[in-house]
Amino acid sequence: MYGALWRALPGGRVAKAALSLLLALAFVAVCFFWLFPLVTPYLPINDVTVEAPTSTVTTP
Repeated sequence: MYGALWRALPGGRVAKAALSLLLALAFVAVCFFWLFPLVTPYLPINDVTVEAPTSTVTTP
C-alpha cells in the first residue's frame, strides 16, 4: 500500500517525502477535528467501575 502511494505521488524523493508528511499531518488533523469528536460519545471513557474503598477501622 505504501509503495503504491509512493509511486502515485508526483516529483522526486524530496517532493514525495514532503507530500507524504503533508498527507500524514492532514490525516491526523482530520482525526482530531472531525473523527474523534464524532466517536467520543460512543466510547466508555467516563464509565468508572472502581468504587471508593470503605473503611473498616473505627476511630475512638
